[in-house]
Amino acid sequence: MTAATHSSLFPQEPDSADAVLDGLDPEQREVATSLHGPVCVLAGAGTGKTRAITHRIAYGVRAGILQPPSVLAVTFTNRAAGEMRGRLRQLGAQGVQARTFHSAALRQLQYFWPKAIGGSLPRLIDRKIQLVADAAAACRIRLDRGELRDATAEIEWSKVTQTVPADYALAAAKAGRDAPRDPAEIAQLYAAYEDLKRDRGVIDFEDVLLLTVAVLQDRHDIAEQVRAQYQHFVVDEYQDVSPLQQRLLELWLGDRDNLCVVGDASQTIYSFTGATPDHLLDFRTRHPGATVVKLVRDYRSTPQVVHLANGLLSQARGRAADHRLELVSQRAAGPEPVYTEYTDEPAEAEGAARRIRELLAAGVPAAEIAVLFRTNAQSETYEQALADAGVPYQLRGAERFFDRPEVRKASVALRGAARFGGNDTLLEDAVDLPSQVRAVLSGEGWTPQPPAGSGAVRERWESLAALVNLAQDFAAARSGATLADLVAELDERANAQHAPTVQGVTLASLHSAKGLEWDAVFLVGVAEGMMPITYAKTDEQVEEERRLLYVGVTRARERLHVSWALSRSPGGRPSRRPSRFLDGLRPGSGTGAARGGGAVGGGVERGFGAAAVGTPAVPRRTQRAPARCRVCGRTLTDAGEMKLMRCEDCPSDMDEGVYERLREWRAVQARRSGQPAYCVFTDKTLTAIAEAVPGEAGELARIPGVGVRKLNRYGADVLAICAGQRLPDEAEGDQSGKDANSSKK
Repeated sequence: MTAATHSSLFPQEPDSADAVLDGLDPEQREVATSLHGPVCVLAGAGTGKTRAITHRIAYGVRAGILQPPSVLAVTFTNRAAGEMRGRLRQLGAQGVQARTFHSAALRQLQYFWPKAIGGSLPRLIDRKIQLVADAAAACRIRLDRGELRDATAEIEWSKVTQTVPADYALAAAKAGRDAPRDPAEIAQLYAAYEDLKRDRGVIDFEDVLLLTVAVLQDRHDIAEQVRAQYQHFVVDEYQDVSPLQQRLLELWLGDRDNLCVVGDASQTIYSFTGATPDHLLDFRTRHPGATVVKLVRDYRSTPQVVHLANGLLSQARGRAADHRLELVSQRAAGPEPVYTEYTDEPAEAEGAARRIRELLAAGVPAAEIAVLFRTNAQSETYEQALADAGVPYQLRGAERFFDRPEVRKASVALRGAARFGGNDTLLEDAVDLPSQVRAVLSGEGWTPQPPAGSGAVRERWESLAALVNLAQDFAAARSGATLADLVAELDERANAQHAPTVQGVTLASLHSAKGLEWDAVFLVGVAEGMMPITYAKTDEQVEEERRLLYVGVTRARERLHVSWALSRSPGGRPSRRPSRFLDGLRPGSGTGAARGGGAVGGGVERGFGAAAVGTPAVPRRTQRAPARCRVCGRTLTDAGEMKLMRCEDCPSDMDEGVYERLREWRAVQARRSGQPAYCVFTDKTLTAIAEAVPGEAGELARIPGVGVRKLNRYGADVLAICAGQRLPDEAEGDQSGKDANSSKK
């Protein structure tokens, strides 16, 4: 297992600024030398984005254009930040700050807290789950361990999307989130959690960002001090930025535009945490003068793997798909991906273990092989198969199956039932081993039907369901088996999985595999119901599942094995089918429905005024300063007020005629699309438009709530209404009104 970007090609420090550029391809070199103004790097999987941005910083420092203390490079994990610092040291760019958003914000908050608030910064809690449990107890809301984890995740999502407790229910419904409990209960729990934090004088991880934003918004002297320190910003994995992180970045920037962002919308797989690719996709709209560089030369994977990855995205839909990158492999040809259909899941796991044994025998290191699956609950079958085959393995991002709390607790319950089952009323109606196990585990949270939604509750149920399925298979294989026999079997399986983990084959979920790569990758369980997962209902959720599979495919350097099982257990009904994502891509599955258009190749797009290195920068549209009411001058923090750019209570200079025409036009658009009116534009956005009465597209685009998609779709109509022009739709509306009136006569 290695990081997805290779170590520096410069074992020794380059002897000059120009030497830093040696070995970069034309697009990477463009990134490295575009040091003025906004730069957006769209970097496909395996295209060397980390190499490009670290060489960019190093070149700027070595050429004397950037001062190391004035550069802040931001990424999302401590591992990535550490790797970036190491590369910069190798390139002779010591002194550059490379941090996570939270680390950078915490450092600033600790420094400025005495000046901004007074006293010392409240204690930062490492884990909030105990505090959430205390808040639940205060609200008399009973949560099991899984629900507690999911409720904590909902609080975290609310905070990074800047949603207050009172707005949680509406925001969660709008975002299509599956709340672990009634949304009103989650909102109550969220409010109690915030009260408890204040009472105890502590802050959590999200508060670090929220408080830093508040300080920079309200104390302009402090904001200017931060901006004087940092003159140049680089943001990695920009597709994963949350609204709160974007707001912090804007405050760091102020009215400057020395910003370089790097990302790939096709690798957006964390939207459930509040991440959104919109900031990446809208970058050119917010910064018309931006230089956009597309990295599509794939140095990681063979042409065969890249062909499959491109094929997956060619069938994608949605906004991210419209900006997909067509990768071009730079490696020699390798073997074609292998597609295998198995009769059942154990056979699939045994088949994967057998192929892995063959790779190990051929000299492939165990650490260069990975088995990737959709959910952590799938790991147990592969843990067992690898253990039976004598293959060492290591789990990433998940506990060993028999170490999971719910599995340990279930094992204790089964052991107790095996000893004293004769006195257990739960087992009175259980006539065989599977029904006995179902009865015992029903007391631990197992139900015949899986819970709705995703998250910890679903994972806990999947673990218990795996035990129920194991009992069924065990009883089918051993007639007359008892609970005691099953408990002995579980003990043997647990002991058999104590395999060495050093240099082992990696078992990982697709989410935890992001940012890593291996020589050989086994993508398992690629069947309908698992990929996409059953609870992916909306088009957006299904497309995120497709992107998740794309991330899995692009982890492979040379060998890729894709498999699925027709049934869960031996002898089961073969009712499953391969994932729809493979249609038209695997042999014998037809031609598929490739989109054809939409993909973009590599290259450079320069906005107006984009200057080469060393030439004077020309004026560009600058980033918004902290939002202030245009009437009274007060700092605005409410999202609705920020959209209007004034306090709710301040007088409005809205053009009533324009507003009414916009409302009538919106009703027609909503009726045609079959959507609620607010999906076209919200009332707040209509009010903001009627107050601004924009005269051209650039003015309209600057109104919050008018993104690039809506600008392209509705911009011409809205500008025509603002200009007092009559639209065909309005004539239709007038005529329909006359028809309706005449029908009443």
